[in-house]
Amino acid sequence: MAERRPAQGSRRARATASMADVARLAGVSSQTVSRVSNGYAGVNEETRQQVLEAMKELGYRPNSAARALKRGEFRTIGVITFTLSTTGNVRTLEAIATSAAEEGYAVTLLPVAVPTSDEVRGAFSRLEELAVDAVIVIMEVHLLDAATVKLPPHVQVVVVDSDAGDHYTVVDTDQAGGTRTAVQHLLDLGHRTVWHLGGPEGSFAAQRRADAWRAALAEAGRPAPPLVRGDWSAESGYLAGRELAAREECTAVFAANDQMALGLLRALHEGGRRVPEDVSVIGFDDIPEASSFLPPLTTLHQDFAEVGRLCVQAVLRKMRPDGAEHGTTLVPTRLVHRQSTAPPPGAH
Repeated sequence: MAERRPAQGSRRARATASMADVARLAGVSSQTVSRVSNGYAGVNEETRQQVLEAMKELGYRPNSAARALKRGEFRTIGVITFTLSTTGNVRTLEAIATSAAEEGYAVTLLPVAVPTSDEVRGAFSRLEELAVDAVIVIMEVHLLDAATVKLPPHVQVVVVDSDAGDHYTVVDTDQAGGTRTAVQHLLDLGHRTVWHLGGPEGSFAAQRRADAWRAALAEAGRPAPPLVRGDWSAESGYLAGRELAAREECTAVFAANDQMALGLLRALHEGGRRVPEDVSVIGFDDIPEASSFLPPLTTLHQDFAEVGRLCVQAVLRKMRPDGAEHGTTLVPTRLVHRQSTAPPPGAH
């Protein structure tokens, strides 16, 4: 029984262990324990290991909240996002979390259920109750208005939206550049013009791609067909695709994302239009499944990992005393040529 008592005492210590308890067990001062728990230099490796072993034995966990108050930082980044149903948002969020962890930061997610100004204001208000040093806003709809949203003091903001650069630091995919590449690829194959299956109204990514599509055709001296819209989903691509499949003059379609392109491929197949022999299809995103479409989808690759990494780097720079100025950083896209695009029917 005598051998079991220290273990029972150890369990009690684990629930209430203090810095002083760790110091006594390790045979060092409380100041040394503090320096080890805060990661400061100047403690030799042998002493540091003694302190860490004592912490482990006692089950001691440093008070991160108190440490944050003392340092004036929480080492946490808040992320506000309107939806986790789109590929881009999920992959960007994943990249942000990974990059933040590599820098020693945690991520707190603040989802906004309905994309309204009130919901956005509510999300920023909640930041005042949470211990965050900065916030990244992943936007599908442009609702972040500096005149109506009151930012918590000392919280730095980076936005994933290429239209907010006048008021915020922005990181985004080069939507326009990718679109021009897609349109030019189809024109170079010999298509007279390119139809566009666009994203939903209100989405700045969708609007940016639609505007660039029109501009690219105008620069090439080609007519712009009527724009057909979806809502980013494969089902909406299928419904819009039924309309496009019925148009014999449609020989090339640029879909604003890969999911809508998937629905479009089904509609074209059901409408008796072969891809790419009768109609060429190109998407945007390069989702992991794009190479498994039938036929494998030609698309524009978005580097979501780089967008997330640059977002984290941007907020860390802004947290410094000489924080970065507002501005926009665009991450280029890359054409991935697969089997869904080809010259138009009758081309030689």
